[in-house]
Amino acid sequence: MYIHVKSQMPQMKKHCSTLDLDGTGYCASFNFRRTARAVTRLYDMALQESGIRSTQFAILVGVVKNQPVSIGALADVLVIDSSTLTRSLRLLEKEGLVSISKRAAMRQRFLTLTAKGEHTLARSLPAWRTAHGRFVATMGSEYWIALRSELERLAHVALDLEKREIQTPALARIRS
Repeated sequence: MYIHVKSQMPQMKKHCSTLDLDGTGYCASFNFRRTARAVTRLYDMALQESGIRSTQFAILVGVVKNQPVSIGALADVLVIDSSTLTRSLRLLEKEGLVSISKRAAMRQRFLTLTAKGEHTLARSLPAWRTAHGRFVATMGSEYWIALRSELERLAHVALDLEKREIQTPALARIRS
């Protein structure tokens, strides 16, 4: 499945260089990040009046769906680095939206949504539903469902490739 978005996106200025950049416009990371930034901006605008950003919304939803949840388990669900998640959680804790337990068994800390966090999430849900409904309606419901499944599959492919990279010692890759 390929979506051609470039026709309506601003074109980058052609740059004369001796570097061989052939094919870099098809880079998965570049294209996913660009799309993610555009979608994130759309949801951020929708959630602006609720006082949270879409990244915070995703964390709060992840916490409430899995609470009490360890930071590591939430990082796995959101596919985010634990240290990056911890920084975001500190801000949410400072704002009184999440509660982070003291270290428990196996040195884990657990997250729960506070009453203020639940109120904030409840206040943001109508705006999220409106933005999401418009997004899906514009794309088409069937197309969105298929794309959502494909995105999930691609996330698993990337995670599997990452695991293989970690398991294959760098020296063995160099020698082969």
